[in-house]
Amino acid sequence: MTEYPVVAEPGSGTGPYGVTSGPDGALWFTMARSGRIGRFVPGEEPTIHRLDPDCQPTVIVSGPDGALWFTEYQGHRIGRITTEGEVTEFSPPTAEAGPYGLTVGPDGALWFTELGADRIGRVTTDGELTEYPLPLRGAFPSIIDTGSDGALWFTLNQANAIGRMALDGTVTVHELPTEAAGPVGLTAGADGALWFVEIMAGQVGRITTDGEITEYPLPDRAAKPHAITAGDDGRHWFTEWGAGRVGSITSDGVVEVHELPSPGSEPHGITVGPDGAVWTALENGALARVDVDPGRKH
Repeated sequence: MTEYPVVAEPGSGTGPYGVTSGPDGALWFTMARSGRIGRFVPGEEPTIHRLDPDCQPTVIVSGPDGALWFTEYQGHRIGRITTEGEVTEFSPPTAEAGPYGLTVGPDGALWFTELGADRIGRVTTDGELTEYPLPLRGAFPSIIDTGSDGALWFTLNQANAIGRMALDGTVTVHELPTEAAGPVGLTAGADGALWFVEIMAGQVGRITTDGEITEYPLPDRAAKPHAITAGDDGRHWFTEWGAGRVGSITSDGVVEVHELPSPGSEPHGITVGPDGAVWTALENGALARVDVDPGRKH
């Protein structure tokens, strides 16, 4: 593992939160506690774009239009930033909605969760917004991704469930076997299933598009896994926010964990970088690169 500092004051807790690969071959990241969007290429100085300091940008993705899109959890907006740094913001119809998770849908629009409003939102690249209510209250919809079945899948953190929404807004809810598991991160897996992490239970879960759920306990049940992504090596890589580690799990449930170099690093978002390595955002002020053996397939 290699860590690359991207903030002026490492250890301040204002470092990267979400991270994604941009269309320009760079890593783009959010800085939730300081209201900024960053761009980083190894060997170069990071570029930092300032937003409203209190907007709390969280999840960031590469959009279908060649720009980066992100949620503003406290600003209650969806943001768009071009690779040149031009920012546009869109406000959902529901006030104080708390947008959090974000993904590109199968229809070419951006779909997002409204953690504070129990809704799923949709925004086109032209800024047209639509919201779909969930059948639960206080569910805290969190991370969202597109499944292999062409539907939107998302974690329901406080409802202890995984949700599925068709493009027409029809919702199906799948309850988790473990009580109070607190699902947060979720990703579409290479095996056609959805993989997710349970921050309160210390487990990784897998759900098929038919709703069959399997849970895999982590070696450290207090590790607080937060985010997960599908690697190019067939494994699913996740962050252990509470333990300062990055872990991987194979399609048959074999787990490996790796200590990050810096103590108290607080790893949050995780993605596969333009270089094929796994990158994670560390709130202590750095991006960490995890070299993945390209010959090791699972």
